[in-house]
Amino acid sequence: MTPERKDRLISVLNKRQPDICIVLENVFDPHNISAVMRTCDAVGIQDVFVLNTKIPMHKKWGAKSSSSAAKWLTIHQYSDANECFNILRSRYSTILTTHLSSDARSLHEIDFTGSIALVFGNEHSGVSDEIRAMADGNFIIPQMGIIRSLNISVACAVTVYEAMRQKMQAGHFDKRRMDDQRSESLLKEWGMYEQDLPEKTIQP
Repeated sequence: MTPERKDRLISVLNKRQPDICIVLENVFDPHNISAVMRTCDAVGIQDVFVLNTKIPMHKKWGAKSSSSAAKWLTIHQYSDANECFNILRSRYSTILTTHLSSDARSLHEIDFTGSIALVFGNEHSGVSDEIRAMADGNFIIPQMGIIRSLNISVACAVTVYEAMRQKMQAGHFDKRRMDDQRSESLLKEWGMYEQDLPEKTIQP
């Protein structure tokens, strides 16, 4: 690995945020999952949990949508909700789901500077009753239109960019927040893909 490429990987690692993750429950379309992965990489989220309790576990993602983002992330796949939530509880202080309910808080009322896991449901029915019962609360994305729903990848993008805004204001990107052991492990893992690093940033 050239020094330039190593420095580039280290620069990205230094901005990864270990206290926030995304959880996708029974999302059918792998392209939606891949689009979420691309956004997670863009805002510094390393961990994505894919929980499939009603559909088969995914074997691959939509490479075009993710721009191969999956290789730079840590993907955790579970088929058992309790097992998944036990891990989430051991790592994150708060678990919130996206769900329109009477007690749901607005996205802009959520404090994303703490330790938090964000759960998004599938394309048809959203987050299940089972998972909502296991979480700490619900939040909604304010909308003014007639169609009061967003594509899951769009909803995730809106949410995590608000999280990134808050984290930037709190200085979370100013110094490395991931521990040394994990940073070194990821750097070694990423080194296997260093030939896949794009030569320049491509704006959409």
